[in-house]
Amino acid sequence: MGLYLNPPDRALVLCVDEKSQIQALDRTRPLLPLRPGLPERQTHDYKRYGTTTLFAAFNILNGKVMGSCRSRHRSREFLSFLKELEKGGPADLEIHLILDNYSTHKSQAVQRWLQPKKRQRFHLHFTPTSSSWLNQVSVGSA
Repeated sequence: MGLYLNPPDRALVLCVDEKSQIQALDRTRPLLPLRPGLPERQTHDYKRYGTTTLFAAFNILNGKVMGSCRSRHRSREFLSFLKELEKGGPADLEIHLILDNYSTHKSQAVQRWLQPKKRQRFHLHFTPTSSSWLNQVSVGSA
């Protein structure tokens, strides 16, 4: 909570979350338009076009969301998203990430990439177990 109430000077605070297994669907036929006395109608069946994973970072200062879709949900894809955040963020600011305790965030590959000598400006803050509601971004199921 301290990062929200009193963020460090010269820092960018981002809330990060991901949603995996998002299905790309399309109806088999176009919507039937409204008519007097009849609601808009659609078919019950649809075509599947595969799945994707959404990675999102919410900037608590300005409310902007940086997002990226990946074909899979592994530490490799999360690491790729971190590299995008590094490239897209101001080079003169520290980056504080608020994350849940998902194993992807704590993998050896991510830990190696974050080693202090390489990425001193990155700071990861994990929400306590069962407290992901503390994170201001959530891309979970509705």
